[in-house]
Amino acid sequence: MVAPAYFAAMSTSPEKKSTKTALITGATGGIGLELAKLFARDGYALVLVSRNKKVMDENAPELRRLGAPWVMNYAKDLAELEAPDEVFAYTERANLQIDALVNNAGYGVRGAFAKTNLDEELEMMQLNMVALTQLTKLYLPQMIARGSGKIMQVASTAAFQPGPFMAVYYATKAYVLSFSEALYEELRGTGVTVTALCPGATKTGFADRAGMDSSKLFLKGAMDSKPVAEEGYRGMMAGKPLVITGTRNKLMTFSERFAPRSLVRKIVRGIQE
Repeated sequence: MVAPAYFAAMSTSPEKKSTKTALITGATGGIGLELAKLFARDGYALVLVSRNKKVMDENAPELRRLGAPWVMNYAKDLAELEAPDEVFAYTERANLQIDALVNNAGYGVRGAFAKTNLDEELEMMQLNMVALTQLTKLYLPQMIARGSGKIMQVASTAAFQPGPFMAVYYATKAYVLSFSEALYEELRGTGVTVTALCPGATKTGFADRAGMDSSKLFLKGAMDSKPVAEEGYRGMMAGKPLVITGTRNKLMTFSERFAPRSLVRKIVRGIQE
């Protein structure tokens, strides 16, 4: 039996209604919240994971109005080593089948590598790469066994080039992109797809936390999170391996393939400074 406390915020118990369920990390705002709205409109039940339960609880009524049969909010900091296992145990105890997994949680650290805080960067690596990998490892076998499932890994256009003054962050996103594309190929024919979403600068809480709100990258025009989420969601549902959002970002990413690496490094440095 599932403890009643699990479903305190639900409009319908999952034991009484058969429906698809999406698990989304980092869903308090920005791209994560917009993705939650899109899943809700398509009738998905939602398991949302974030550090801030208060904000998730405030968003839950709107998500149910949009069409989510029920919403479960689990407060957990995925930068903690044991957090992915605890998230998985939580959904297992609730007898939930996760049909769509969205690894959206992540953040950046800006500054010269020799001067940035190591603990903060190690925590970022844990969140951006390790937790994402672990959650994928935990939920993927069940999807393969069922012959269906969709996974979205939120990477970045930062994944396509080195990032002076955000060296570790750019490297984490390069890992996410490479990992996601490799899994997509491994899973061909299984009924499970993996989509790497690569947005450019986007209006979320990311810039404030990374200290980038005054950087050229964001001052020159960041996309709203809603169209980023919509483009990513369409790509995920279509089973695409890669979604780069926005025409400008697509053109920049494409042009970098033909530019000397030395030039790309200098351009990114100028943007970050």
